Amino acid sequence: MPEKRFERLRELYEGDSPRAHRFRYWLLAFDLVTILFVIATSFTRHGPWIEAVDVLFGVVILTDFAARIVLAERRLRFLILPVTLADIVSIISFLAPLAGEGLGFLRVVRTLRLLHTYQLLDRLRADFPFFRRNEDVILATINLIVFMFVMTGLVYATQYRTNAQIANYADALYFTVTALTTTGFGDITLTGTTGRMISVMVMIFGVTLFLRLAQVMFRPPKVRQTCEHCGLRLHDPDAIHCKHCGAVIRIETEGLS
Repeated sequence: MPEKRFERLRELYEGDSPRAHRFRYWLLAFDLVTILFVIATSFTRHGPWIEAVDVLFGVVILTDFAARIVLAERRLRFLILPVTLADIVSIISFLAPLAGEGLGFLRVVRTLRLLHTYQLLDRLRADFPFFRRNEDVILATINLIVFMFVMTGLVYATQYRTNAQIANYADALYFTVTALTTTGFGDITLTGTTGRMISVMVMIFGVTLFLRLAQVMFRPPKVRQTCEHCGLRLHDPDAIHCKHCGAVIRIETEGLS
């Protein structure tokens, strides 16, 4: 790749210019659209227009994936990261209509792509005061939602052909929420050993993430300001000294209303 084109690509993915920020927000919006598309099309028969959109999404994801490989300093390590493997599966699954519907169910793995949004944290802190004030709650909520949709996708992918109670994504989501909250109405159950193991995963990991969200929501409010001496990141909003080492800290404020 010519040096000038490589630097332009790096600037888009890693730069700090307004154009780079807009580009990364566009990627985030694209991720959300693909997830909504996967959910919506679970209620319909996969006709030619859905296959065409699948291919379009697959090409965009493949282009983004190729760019990340080019920019990666340690490409072998990059290729074995969980989010990278999720992207590979997503590319294959979105392009599956080219080879038939055999891999179509793998499209649910695209939900994991939300984890890529964590690279936008610095920009979100700078652009949105609400995010800056509630970062821990927002991230804990995102973790729970991502897990919920990943498990819903897994339930749908493994059950919708063999379990008459799972006819679409809404049925799978309903089961996931009732299992996660341990409500357990019993009107939808997963079949086979695989289904039981999925139920166990939803209950154990889902409840853990739910408790983490509750812990973050109800603990005393803190501000994120890293102490230069000891590295402690969370402090009281009116703190002048670090509680861990006693060093002076300077917390930026937006003034009183």
